[in-house]
Amino acid sequence: MQAPASWRCIDFISDLHLDAAHPRTHAALQDYLAHTPASALFILGDLFEAWVGDDMRHLPFETACTRALDQAGQRLWLGLMVGNRDFLLGPDMLTACHAHALGDPLLLEAFGQTHLLTHGDAWCLDDRDYLSFRQQVRSPAWQAAFLAQPLSSRLQTARGLREASEARKSEQPPMAWADVDAEHAAQWMQATGARSLIHGHTHRPASQPFGLPDAQRHVLSDWDLDHASPRAEVLRLDHTGVQRLTLAQAMAPLDA
Repeated sequence: MQAPASWRCIDFISDLHLDAAHPRTHAALQDYLAHTPASALFILGDLFEAWVGDDMRHLPFETACTRALDQAGQRLWLGLMVGNRDFLLGPDMLTACHAHALGDPLLLEAFGQTHLLTHGDAWCLDDRDYLSFRQQVRSPAWQAAFLAQPLSSRLQTARGLREASEARKSEQPPMAWADVDAEHAAQWMQATGARSLIHGHTHRPASQPFGLPDAQRHVLSDWDLDHASPRAEVLRLDHTGVQRLTLAQAMAPLDA
């Protein structure tokens, strides 16, 4: 994908895990969407804690989210990549949000550099149990059978899967969670000519050398403003390079 020359800056966010139980995170996103001066916003997966089909957008909380995304999508270029929690987000929701589907992985040519974008879950090669599950639920047959179920049943299944996932995570310290495989990422970067990797999923925000000697990766921050240690960052790309911004910084007007 080639960024238009008219874009002044591009914002990247991911892993907001929106749901009705996290009202402060939701409010922060609404404020950010209304005020970011970015020309484009790329959301790299797990915007929602769970997404069990596009009919979910008619539920009260999801309706409010859709409205805010739609308003943003009408004033800036909005791209949505699915993650491991919202992989069933489909064309009806994209249309409702005035958003564009982002493939995973995606090459972005912007400001004279090639950037490789991914949610990151498929590249955590040590997480074999998850990758086996991912292969199952990404199959068209599984998705068709699941989406044929009533919305209430799908929501109940999602709650069970989320509880099981949280239980597994609680058994390990965060630094023991799977990370993107450096060799696999290096192969992709070598093949595509990218020297910048931007991803989410791991909840370990950092910018660091990675994969190849002359390459950098930028791990996006998860957002959580409803618990202890609130956190939310925006990664901004412009002609000067990459910056990590607080929400207040990300909503400030650009310098003339």
